[in-house]
Amino acid sequence: MERPFDRANLPFADRVRAGEELAGHLRHFAGRSDVIVLGLPRGGVPVAATVAVALAAPLDVFTVRKLGVPGHREVAMGAIASGGARVLDYGLISDLGLTEAAVGRVVAEEERELARREQLYRAGRGPLIVSGLIAILVDDGLATGSTMRVAVEAIRELGPSRVVVAVPVGSAEACRRVARVADEVICPRVPPQFVAVGQWYENFSETSDAEVTALLHARAATALMP
Repeated sequence: MERPFDRANLPFADRVRAGEELAGHLRHFAGRSDVIVLGLPRGGVPVAATVAVALAAPLDVFTVRKLGVPGHREVAMGAIASGGARVLDYGLISDLGLTEAAVGRVVAEEERELARREQLYRAGRGPLIVSGLIAILVDDGLATGSTMRVAVEAIRELGPSRVVVAVPVGSAEACRRVARVADEVICPRVPPQFVAVGQWYENFSETSDAEVTALLHARAATALMP
């Protein structure tokens, strides 16, 4: 007997299509004046921009950097965010035998990149204000959850009324980890066989700084239209 067609087993065409599907699960936030959508640069911003349009909500970015294991940078041993927030996976660091100096070098490098991006993305924009608002943090997926966890912890320092994490796809373990620190996690697709976020996108090309700034400016201009 043939199995019924299940679109959830197929990858998203790209981040925009992923954002469209995700927005359908966020309809209860549409049209509210107390909601702000925050994309995690860079890959989360195209998803967030699509969500912001669907919800008629303002769009901004919250800059976070993954701390990659030396020699295997795709493996996260933690993350840092604007404002000095930091999360380290001490168990992984210990298992790999990484020295404090080795970890420190990665942290210093990512702090420089974090500062560069913060300056670039906030050029011509005021400080991020989320006090009293529902902050919806959006990325293109959750693999380990380290980056999103530090984003949640850091954004709470700015006083939002609620922190919602929204991603199109993620591993079950990452979603559980993030759910411990967020008020709500919305992840429509939690595949049982999850290897990497990129496997769930036909087009997973790197998002550029120019694309991020263009999406931010486009959404800001749209929000100002009568």
